[in-house]
Amino acid sequence: MKKNYLIWAIVLGIGFSCSPKETENSTEEVVEAVIIDNSLTEEEKAAGWMLLFDGTSMDGWRAFNGDTTPSNWIIEDGAMKGLGATGGEDFGGDIVFGPMEFEEFEMEFTWKISPGGNSGVFYHVVEGPEYKAPYYTGPEYQVIDQLGFAQPLEKWQSLGADYAMYEPDFEGVVKEAGEWNTSKIIFSLEGASYWLNGKKTVEFIPYSEDWTAKRNSGKWNDFPDYKIARKGLIALQDHGDPVWFKNIKIRPL
Repeated sequence: MKKNYLIWAIVLGIGFSCSPKETENSTEEVVEAVIIDNSLTEEEKAAGWMLLFDGTSMDGWRAFNGDTTPSNWIIEDGAMKGLGATGGEDFGGDIVFGPMEFEEFEMEFTWKISPGGNSGVFYHVVEGPEYKAPYYTGPEYQVIDQLGFAQPLEKWQSLGADYAMYEPDFEGVVKEAGEWNTSKIIFSLEGASYWLNGKKTVEFIPYSEDWTAKRNSGKWNDFPDYKIARKGLIALQDHGDPVWFKNIKIRPL
């Protein structure tokens, strides 16, 4: 019996060694990694990234100048949805990620906007009774329906702008309302940039001569503390229109 096993082993070995090799033109199946919403890879965790939203709860998020999450923000299909139910002069439905302040950072988020909608993402936000909304102090990454907004937009009001500071280049990456977008903010003293769907829309040097000139232009004359704080809270804007956010993550630099 042992001899028979040995003979079969030799025959099988010859068969495999004589089998034709794959040609250079053979195609290999490429398996793409599945990226789960509102999660971090092991590499991201090692690089210092943290999630600000887990897809299931509003933990950490509360009303600007408040203690609880306002009713105009809910969770829908793994996304944080602003119902746009408040509106008004100072849009009292804005929310902040209350537990932590950030100074230099890299932040990514996925979002979509309702037709004709307007919203924004703020950083370096300061709270206090003298401030009615995050835009009194915090710089804004402009989120807006660029293609379907009812009124003509100035360039400084447009999608991916550093609102009322630096005009964006969004050519070729604007999507229709209701489609998901990926955005990124990089803020450091060496240089800052905003990104939309893989394209850099603006870049600037914080606190530079050019930055100071734009900060002191007419738009912000009535907001003496705008962009003064060098660290603060992350905020999402309720501008009276439905908006969705997910995959909100950040890492200090």
